[in-house]
Amino acid sequence: MDVLIQLAPILLFFVIFYFILIRPQQKRQKAVQNMQSELKKDDKIVTIGGLHGTVHALDEGTIVIRVEDGTKLTYDRSAVREVVSND
Repeated sequence: MDVLIQLAPILLFFVIFYFILIRPQQKRQKAVQNMQSELKKDDKIVTIGGLHGTVHALDEGTIVIRVEDGTKLTYDRSAVREVVSND
């Protein structure tokens, strides 16, 4: 019983660590992956590099982004940080 009492603070530390750091990070990562898989044509997006543009075409692992001046750039889907608005 004494061993359990001595290990209780360490176990409590790991439980708190899990609920404060690990679980929220997993939720954010799942939300980002869900957003990236649900991209569709004409979504306005921002990449992790800060490029603002509109989805022109989609492939399994890549997207073609059209920027304001008409230039089209190809990026990996994982480069999309957020969807700004849906048209």
